[in-house]
Amino acid sequence: MLSLEVDVAGLRLLNPTVLASGILGTSAALARRVEEAGAGGITTKTITPEPRKGYENPTFVELEHGYLNAIGLANPGIEDFCSELRLMREKLKIPFILSVGGSSLEDFLRVAVKGVECGAPALELNVSCPHVKGMGAEIGENPQLVADIVRAIKGVIKAPVLVKLSPHHNYLEVARLAVKAGADGLTAINTVRGMVIDIYARKPVLSNRFGGYSGPGIRPIAVKVVYDVYRHVGEVPIIGVGGVDSWRAAVEMLLAGASAVGIGSIIASKDLAIFREVVKGIEEYMVAEGFEKVTDLVGLAHGS
Repeated sequence: MLSLEVDVAGLRLLNPTVLASGILGTSAALARRVEEAGAGGITTKTITPEPRKGYENPTFVELEHGYLNAIGLANPGIEDFCSELRLMREKLKIPFILSVGGSSLEDFLRVAVKGVECGAPALELNVSCPHVKGMGAEIGENPQLVADIVRAIKGVIKAPVLVKLSPHHNYLEVARLAVKAGADGLTAINTVRGMVIDIYARKPVLSNRFGGYSGPGIRPIAVKVVYDVYRHVGEVPIIGVGGVDSWRAAVEMLLAGASAVGIGSIIASKDLAIFREVVKGIEEYMVAEGFEKVTDLVGLAHGS
């Protein structure tokens, strides 16, 4: 009997696929669609203490090997999002993770505490968004601050806490200190800073000038980060994210050391059918290669 079940920081997933943050994770109704499509888990859009309008259009551009976006962490704020979290807790059968954002330890703590109070079973700390001043990656540039945020949150809540890493940082130090401070898992990676220039307008395409690059073009970077973290930080669950557009890409992430695999940008072209496509492909791979449990694939690229 094949088993695709995985445990990520205490979250039991029926299969190792997780909706990545920022993709359809804005309401309970959309989350239900993702569940029905076969995802093992869901990560919400990043939520901050107060509502954020985000950047003016254009905020998204499709490229040859991926996508560039600078949405600006637009979200309704934790107070308004509370009702959606309660609905998710009531309606969803699969685990979901609240993505938490902010510009200070106090911000992260406020969103985390309120989010768990409103029903979030787990948290992912966004210390890696590459294009919002004073938030995201600017927080992650200070590994000790990340550790302090984790320690403060874990001091008052019992829910699992994951930290989302950026390849632009000393991600091994961020990961090491976060885990030492009590983080229950890690997510790697967030988008990579990039820019596109319109050669006729002779100016950047995005209103914010630069944004986060995602899609197949960043997969080798994501695989390297997952591989490094698995090798150097120890036995802590990792959700591997970045350019997963097929079952082969998902298996690659698992072999690098990911316990589960985040799927995001590819939904723009393949829609939610990508979840069942990936799960079916992993199953067929396991049968062909003689594996009974998907957990047996995790980290195999490291050898004995």
